[in-house]
Amino acid sequence: MQGVARAGFVASGLVQVLIGVVAIEVALHRSDSQPDQTGALHDVAGAPGGPVVLWAAPVASLALGLWLVVAGVIARNPDRKRRWSGRIREWGRALVYLVVGVEALRVALGADASSARTSRTGSKDLLSVPGGAVVLALLGAAVVVAGGVVVWLGITKRFTRVVRVPRGRRGAAFVLLGRVGYIARGVAVAVVGILFVVAAFTLDPAKAAGLDGALKSFAALPSGEVVLVVLGLGWIAAGLFSVWRAKQAVLDD
Repeated sequence: MQGVARAGFVASGLVQVLIGVVAIEVALHRSDSQPDQTGALHDVAGAPGGPVVLWAAPVASLALGLWLVVAGVIARNPDRKRRWSGRIREWGRALVYLVVGVEALRVALGADASSARTSRTGSKDLLSVPGGAVVLALLGAAVVVAGGVVVWLGITKRFTRVVRVPRGRRGAAFVLLGRVGYIARGVAVAVVGILFVVAAFTLDPAKAAGLDGALKSFAALPSGEVVLVVLGLGWIAAGLFSVWRAKQAVLDD
């Protein structure tokens, strides 16, 4: 089971690398693909041997997600506060891999909807009910906070607590990839949250554009192409870190 769970890190890493590559191609006007999980997975499906990888990805990602859920449930610590803090951390990580797994499964089954379209549809439905704008704003704020936490983990190197850091230069490279990757992903996630908040205050669901729209929004800024290339490189770093993490992750039996 550990082997399958570790494969989840590899599957997630592959998706993140492809998101980074597509983001850079979009910045350089060489691609119309979606720089999000769905676009990356569709690129996987079109590659030689892609269908096999596409079906392996949800299995591995869901297995890792479930592993982390169980790890949170059975977490042991005499300090009640620390025990629940550990559980929340594990369950938060589990959610990420479960989302990747479900998205991979949807694409494997033939789904074809970008994160932007999905976010806009969900926001439109939410804004149509009483109090929906408030809920959407709170959701966006929560996503911004989550993105900020990811950036903080990268800056403080707190992620090294759940991995075995190699020694010497390999360890320095491992930590650098992790820091760059965490910061880039955190920035992108925070922008997704900001777009949700903007959609709530303007009552315009088109503003809620998901990861696809969040990354593309950088291209509209002054020197935005450069920013998007940097973020793309950051996502590639995150993906390489995740693949490497498959070997270094601490998974209790």
